[in-house]
Amino acid sequence: MAEKTVSYVQMKPKGAHDLGNIQVAPEVLEIIASIAATDIEGVASMRGTFTSGVAERLGKKVHGKGVKTELVDDELMIDIYCVINYGVSIPKTALKIQEQVRQTLLNMTSLQTQEVNVHITGVQFETQHVVE
Repeated sequence: MAEKTVSYVQMKPKGAHDLGNIQVAPEVLEIIASIAATDIEGVASMRGTFTSGVAERLGKKVHGKGVKTELVDDELMIDIYCVINYGVSIPKTALKIQEQVRQTLLNMTSLQTQEVNVHITGVQFETQHVVE
């Protein structure tokens, strides 16, 4: 079985004294980005995996689903996979997601993102209620 390696993101706040290192786990960045994306009007849900779907059916909330982070040469790249509501403008909603995720990560972690790529994986239609 292959071991999963966790590479923490090193942070150095501006104007900070040399008191030590700050490390942020990639899962934390994924949770922040996922919550920021779902706050955008028009986003129905985030795309998850089979495992996260099973966990949610068992009552566990999976906050980081639908987000992939990658750190290459000290550049943070984020991929967002989401489902949007029918009838909203895809380009406008995707731009709002990019701006919100970038700004939220900057405010909470002082990390600049190189890319925030938005992948629309589906469209959520309104459910119709049957009147009897």
